[in-house]
Amino acid sequence: MRKDIRKWLAGGFFTALGAGICLPVLMLVSGSLADSLEWEQRTACYLRDTQEYIVWRWIPDYPTLEHYKRLLFFSPAFFRLFWNSVGMTAGILAGQLVVAVPAAWAFAVYRFRGRNVLFSLYVILMLLPFQVTMLSKYLVLQDAGLMDTRWAVVLPAIFSTFPVFLIYRSFAAIPAELLEAARVDGAGELQSFVRVGLPVAQSGILAAMILSFLESWNMMEEPLAFLQDKSLWPLSLYLPEIAMDQAGYACAASMITLTVSLFVFAIFHDALEQGIVTSGLKM
Repeated sequence: MRKDIRKWLAGGFFTALGAGICLPVLMLVSGSLADSLEWEQRTACYLRDTQEYIVWRWIPDYPTLEHYKRLLFFSPAFFRLFWNSVGMTAGILAGQLVVAVPAAWAFAVYRFRGRNVLFSLYVILMLLPFQVTMLSKYLVLQDAGLMDTRWAVVLPAIFSTFPVFLIYRSFAAIPAELLEAARVDGAGELQSFVRVGLPVAQSGILAAMILSFLESWNMMEEPLAFLQDKSLWPLSLYLPEIAMDQAGYACAASMITLTVSLFVFAIFHDALEQGIVTSGLKM
């Protein structure tokens, strides 16, 4: 009897917690469907600086798609920034595949002098926030003539240490006997990497790419610091530019931005979970 009560209490607690987490998304959906007049009524106290409270209705009185219509058909700036985000994210993911995967393989398979020190340095760099490394990145990009270009955002992200750390755990799970057997059968280092390493670490690589996608798609600090030309901004910087009197329009833009991340997560959430679990087993 006590076990059933605990089970129901735990279920109720996590259900309430999940509902609380989903609450902002539900507010976005509701706000994106409310027309401009209703939004003006909701936020009148804020815009006019009165002492009244903001009134919120979960179901709009007169649902409309006017904000989505304006966003998708009458906002060319939105699409320009949308494709900026697509291009930057694609470049970052492609570069991380080229850089992070071989680096993780080298750390996991080969034994060389200074390996542990170098990998520890990678871990330390992974823990440093952007604010700590911003100045050094700015100086390097300035000297390289890359400031105010897309490469100022893409190149530092390509050499991110987090994908190396996550993929390394997947490569480290490969038994040494398996690699030795492949070498005995005549496989070279490149063949061992392609035919043994990549298939075994596929879940870890995919998990690292999904997490990198979510981070790259939503990045704000890097483009804000390194891009002055607003035509180069990603979509994540489009939303703060929307004024409070366009709240419904902002909700619609947020929903479209969020939908891309939800779509990717919905397709690859099994691979993400498996990759994180596989990586965690070796930590």
